[in-house]
Amino acid sequence: MVHVLVRHKVTDYNRWKQAFDSHLNTRKHAGETAFRIFHIVDDPREVVLFFDWESVEQARRFMNSDDLRKAMQQAGVEGPPDVQYIEDVRTVHRSSAD
Repeated sequence: MVHVLVRHKVTDYNRWKQAFDSHLNTRKHAGETAFRIFHIVDDPREVVLFFDWESVEQARRFMNSDDLRKAMQQAGVEGPPDVQYIEDVRTVHRSSAD
């Protein structure tokens, strides 16, 4: 499994979120297995996405697709996104007992 970290600014979060949600099945069929959405505390229009993908090849193919480029433009994404492909090196889950 590979993760993809995406950061971009949007003109209107609600408009962007509606477009993002409507693209769910397209992402799933392309190999996405999970996602999380964050925004910068001081600027909620600055969106950070954390995706899980079945493979880096599938993730790159989707992230570089014309379909995604068009969808992002229609959703109000400003400028090119910052996209990083990352892998787990180590994971630690803590509990209140730690």
